[in-house]
Amino acid sequence: MSDGLFQFLLRMGDNTLVLGHRISEWCGQAPGLEEDIALANTALDLIGQTQMWLGYAAEVEGAGRTADDLAFLRDVWDFRNLLMLERPNLDFGHTITRQFFFDAFHVLLLTRLQASSDARVAEIAAKSVKEAAYHLERSADLVIALGDGTDESHQRMQSAVDLLWPFAGEMFAADDVDNAMAAAGIAPDPASLRAEWQRKVDQVMADATLTLPESQFAHQGGKTGRQHTEHLGHMLAQMQWLQRAYPGATW
Repeated sequence: MSDGLFQFLLRMGDNTLVLGHRISEWCGQAPGLEEDIALANTALDLIGQTQMWLGYAAEVEGAGRTADDLAFLRDVWDFRNLLMLERPNLDFGHTITRQFFFDAFHVLLLTRLQASSDARVAEIAAKSVKEAAYHLERSADLVIALGDGTDESHQRMQSAVDLLWPFAGEMFAADDVDNAMAAAGIAPDPASLRAEWQRKVDQVMADATLTLPESQFAHQGGKTGRQHTEHLGHMLAQMQWLQRAYPGATW
């Protein structure tokens, strides 16, 4: 069970770490001051959640590593994040669409995790869910505003939906780790979140005058570590450079 719990905690922490870093790349680059500040705050929220998830993962592993070690001293194949989250930002529409798809899932997952049989998991979820709910409110509003905005913003948002949709299904694909966590009452079967997530997405897409692709194909491999895109390696090279160049450096 400890290895399964460790893998689950890595998935939770790696998702928030990788997305948090991607969002932080907008700092000083966003299309408006308000969005610049909002995205920076979202990134900080996600990194704060990462500290809790990976900190608990390090304790469960019992190998003397810390949350910082897990963040900065693992290689690509040791990460367990969803493939969608490691994709580059491309443009603002792509970033917001990716954020919305994940936020809608994240809120549902954290809500269910508050009833986890693992007290630490429940505690972390309770601390994180309010932030995630705010992230979802903002990303949903922006998807609607941009989708139902100008011709150009609508086209960019539709392109983002078409591009990201094949990555969304990985959030709900269960494997042995998910089955073990569900059996132990630690986490829900991710497939059980799909219907409610779909209802939220359908509602927002309709308000945004956007159309979801019909295909149910899903890229997979990120959450198991079997496969990552080339983008994660480039991101880690930037994110981990200081710790790799100066091992053990502290402020």
